[in-house]
Amino acid sequence: MRTLLQDLQYAGRQMTKSPGFAIVAVLTLALGIGANTTIFSVVNGVLLNPLPYPHADRLFVLFHSKQNFTKGSISYPNFLDWQRDNRTFEAMAAFRNGNMKLTGAGEPENLSGRMVSAGFFEILGVKPVLGRTFAADEDRLGANPTVMISEGFWKRKLASNPNVIGQAIVLDGKPRTIVGIIPSSFQLRQWNFRAGDIYTPVGEYSEPRFRQRQASWGLDAIARLKPGVTPAQAAQDMARVNRGLAAAYPDVDAGIKTTMVPMKDQIVGEVRPVLWVLMGAVLFVLLISCVNVANLQLARATARQREFAVRVALGAQQGRLLRQALTESLALSLVGGAVGLLLAYWGTKAAVAAIPDMLPRTENIGLSGPVLLFTLLVSVLAGMIFGLAPALKASRADVNATLNQSGRSLVGAHARAQSVFVTVEMAMALILLVGAGLMIRTLMRLWNVDPGLNPRNVIFFNLAPSQSLSQQPPDAIRAAYRKLETALQSVPGIESASFNWGAVPMWSDDEEPFWAEGMTRPQRVAEAPLAVRYDVNPDYLKLMRIPVIEGRFFSEADNEHSSRVIVVDESFAQKYFPGQDPIGKHVYFAAESTEGERTDEIVGVVGHVKQFGLAPDKSNNVEVEYYEPLAQIPERVLPMVAEGMTGFVRVREGVNPESVFPEIGRTLRQLDSEIVVDELHSMQQVVADSIAERRFAMMLFSIFAAGALLLAGLGIYGVLSYVVGQRTREVGIRMALGAQKTDVVRDVLRDGARMTLPGIAIGVLAALGLARLMSAILFGVTPTDVVTFASVAVLLCAVAMMACYVPARRAAALDPMQALRTE
Repeated sequence: MRTLLQDLQYAGRQMTKSPGFAIVAVLTLALGIGANTTIFSVVNGVLLNPLPYPHADRLFVLFHSKQNFTKGSISYPNFLDWQRDNRTFEAMAAFRNGNMKLTGAGEPENLSGRMVSAGFFEILGVKPVLGRTFAADEDRLGANPTVMISEGFWKRKLASNPNVIGQAIVLDGKPRTIVGIIPSSFQLRQWNFRAGDIYTPVGEYSEPRFRQRQASWGLDAIARLKPGVTPAQAAQDMARVNRGLAAAYPDVDAGIKTTMVPMKDQIVGEVRPVLWVLMGAVLFVLLISCVNVANLQLARATARQREFAVRVALGAQQGRLLRQALTESLALSLVGGAVGLLLAYWGTKAAVAAIPDMLPRTENIGLSGPVLLFTLLVSVLAGMIFGLAPALKASRADVNATLNQSGRSLVGAHARAQSVFVTVEMAMALILLVGAGLMIRTLMRLWNVDPGLNPRNVIFFNLAPSQSLSQQPPDAIRAAYRKLETALQSVPGIESASFNWGAVPMWSDDEEPFWAEGMTRPQRVAEAPLAVRYDVNPDYLKLMRIPVIEGRFFSEADNEHSSRVIVVDESFAQKYFPGQDPIGKHVYFAAESTEGERTDEIVGVVGHVKQFGLAPDKSNNVEVEYYEPLAQIPERVLPMVAEGMTGFVRVREGVNPESVFPEIGRTLRQLDSEIVVDELHSMQQVVADSIAERRFAMMLFSIFAAGALLLAGLGIYGVLSYVVGQRTREVGIRMALGAQKTDVVRDVLRDGARMTLPGIAIGVLAALGLARLMSAILFGVTPTDVVTFASVAVLLCAVAMMACYVPARRAAALDPMQALRTE
């Protein structure tokens, strides 16, 4: 320990003796270690940390696997059968969205709500702050209306009143008794579920269509396996249950299947490969940092050869010198790690702010214990990596040769190790540049994809009229919405407006089973194809600027008193009416409830909208779409429409879309004082968010690649500067004997090319492997894209030559007599 302390003190003296070297080395390491710590904190928080629920490894999310969706919604009757008849799950619960409007507590407010079945919070081990969870008797039709509220809502709206349990709040015009408060630590976020303000029992939902076996209103389920049961056994058990359902309800449940996904996999989603690729990329940045510092150490070791020779002459053993050199390297690395940790603290906050909203588990991202341990480990390994070669060089000092040089250093084999390091740097920099180049090319291709609409200056928002409107007769509901639409179009700055009650492009989907004229009628509803449905006003097409390809779009004449019409998209027309004129053809929709089959006439064909994003998974979505007039929505559905829908507006050029939103609310409240207009969204942002994960990957890849390019350029510049400095006498002799400046420049550039070109060749081979790992996040670009590889190679050569040019010019500018006199 005493020797170690001596070594550390000596290392400290060496740092203060060469502050420039120490600062450059520490900052170089800090950048590499800080970048690694930042990305690892994201990987640890999102991927490595277990879910904060009891028996998290036994938690699964269940879906109904359908013809177009492996993760389709479940009908409520099917869920009840799954829950009752399975033998392998300890517990099962359902959930769906269920926003509600709060009244009677100040200004009306639309609350983020979720419907859950009894046992939902017990499966996740969530204990209320106050009160209790839902009882089984409350999760049924006709039960006394109850609600659980979030801790945030309790504090914000109810002033943390400890006596709220048993009190009532009015939601959607109905008093509901508060039975419990969900803690703010409950942050579950996955597809179709986010922690909300309120939670109500799903079994109490009284809409008749929700209880039809063919209806699947955004309902999914979670379940916990029994101890000792494997996922394969559970899958076999659910297949048994589904065979019973198919036999009992062949029309809608023929071929029914269950998709079981571990809850962690469902939460993490498709971000796992992106993060692992980024983790690999940032390790290259660290290695390049280590190589750069190793080159600095080698140059410094060369300058200290006489010091090491004197120590050996005085009796120092080789092992002692090796340990001293490694101690200096580790000291530098640990200081760099400490600075890197500070950079990671800021970088983690910046990364979380820049991460797309859909990235899960951001609340777990931070400098936790495992992250600190990772930083320490990386710092130690980095110190060993960049310190080993210089330490070996220092410990093998040739006493006689070094002392006989009397301070004069000649160029020899000592530059070869530095050249090898630069070659390695070039290879790793090329790998990162290829990754960044492929992501940039992917984003360019995606941005050039036509979404099928023009999102510029388009915003949409939720609109919830007063609860009394849903109690009005159908004509009154339709008249109220017509007045609201007219008022909306009169708002200054608005070019066009429309209401929507179906799917929202790239935001939410709504599908209907159908069969087209000329098709054989499916024997079962389960066998009918699906189409995305949009219920809109006549101005919707003009607002979204979706082109009319054939026929017409809706007019005000297409109302509740006229014959039913629809407009299909070009994908629908091409698939179900190939080589035919679809205008005048008919589409049939399956019977619902007591109503018979519905027949609609096609009056137009419009462009296809990228409903599932700019880079959709065509194997796992619906590729055909149709539009129906909002005015022709069936009367039995109008009470639900009266509870709320989506408003779309396009503002005029030069008008800030967000600036008109307050005026929209004020204008509509003049017609309905209790109307709630909230949750403003930009259509441009929605389109951008559809490729947010790829944008995030491109941004970080580009940052890492730029850092790698800078470090590689500095590396080759440093080595050549050192070589030129060591060859001053040689260059002076050559120029005194008649060598031209161009000859000197050419020799230095040739030395640079000898380090650069092998690195590029090695990097190209290694990058081919990395690119294949990235294939899952690429779009429109092959992993072996020639343009990317060629561009990156040219860029790296250009940077390397620029880094070589400064030392080359300095060598050519030497005065031969001054160089020889100095020597």
